[in-house]
Amino acid sequence: MTMKLILAIITITAALVFYTMGVFSERRSGTLQKKHVILFWCGLLFDTTGTSIMSSMAKGAGLLSAHGITGALAIVLMLFHALWASIVLGKKDERKQRSFHKFSIVVWLIWLVPYILGMFIGMRG
Repeated sequence: MTMKLILAIITITAALVFYTMGVFSERRSGTLQKKHVILFWCGLLFDTTGTSIMSSMAKGAGLLSAHGITGALAIVLMLFHALWASIVLGKKDERKQRSFHKFSIVVWLIWLVPYILGMFIGMRG
């Protein structure tokens, strides 16, 4: 296993940890808070970093595969999610802050698809 692959695995796993902590601590608290938004941005940063490393190592179709398409969609959704969370928090709309977790769970579930696909692809290779 190369150092590049180890670094990619660590960063993508860190993305899973940060994003999961953000989504479920937001849900548990019942309202979107600054710490959740920070965790969302950390998850996005680590996922983008890990994905970039993996992409630099990939051979073949890459973006045109099921993993590539779902991975790109997940990063776009994570970016939108973090931006929207920042806006909702900045506007201090308590109603939207209390219901934001519904959107967070959907984005997290979609993000899990390429994460799991990537694990299976890695185990096959």
